[in-house]
Amino acid sequence: MLQPVTDEKPITVLVVEDDAVTRRALSLAIEKEPSLKLLAALDCVQSALAWLEKQSASILLVDLGLPDGTGIDVIRYCANRHPDSGILVITTSSDDDNILASIEAGASGYVLKDAGQPDIVSSLLELHKGGSPISPTIARKVLAKMRGKPVVEAVEVQSGSKLPEVYLTKREAAILDLIARGDSYGEVAKQLSLSVGTVQTHIKNIYDKLSVHSRGEAVYEANRRGLLQMDRLKARQA
Repeated sequence: MLQPVTDEKPITVLVVEDDAVTRRALSLAIEKEPSLKLLAALDCVQSALAWLEKQSASILLVDLGLPDGTGIDVIRYCANRHPDSGILVITTSSDDDNILASIEAGASGYVLKDAGQPDIVSSLLELHKGGSPISPTIARKVLAKMRGKPVVEAVEVQSGSKLPEVYLTKREAAILDLIARGDSYGEVAKQLSLSVGTVQTHIKNIYDKLSVHSRGEAVYEANRRGLLQMDRLKARQA
């Protein structure tokens, strides 16, 4: 049976993973998914940075523990040089510091390697659609960490001055709460009776106000500034 012709471009993926067996398994899983296209599978920070200097991918799938450094450096470089690229962390680490550092650097998703290849492929597709895939164990740790932080009016910087306060509209605040929960753009649009395009416009405005480039950074920065309604978010998670 002939497959229908489609003009949709494949979702391109760059894999950065030092373990040869895992790298090969991820590559095969990506190559088996028709909507994904593997551009390269690299094994260290240096090669990843060199690759990203000259080209980009729709999604960066990156491990944190690399032989010549940390995947967080790759995440930060990719987020700054290619802000439209989605970034998904795949790792064995559920350490709080690594999780938050990855999000702060620009990662929009964080999954553990034991999730299995089908789930990892699903996470790549979800990320591309605007979702924020996070392994359940990681999500619980992030929420627990966030709930334990005090709400502040503004963030002090090393110079002793304070960052200017950020004012969000009611609509922007509602959207921010939903994307912090991990809802996709489509889910946010449905819940708020908006079009996906309108949601994307609001999210762009939120990013601009917070001076961030990704969902993960937005959630992290909004929490630092006390902008998330964590009681309401907790109720939605229940």
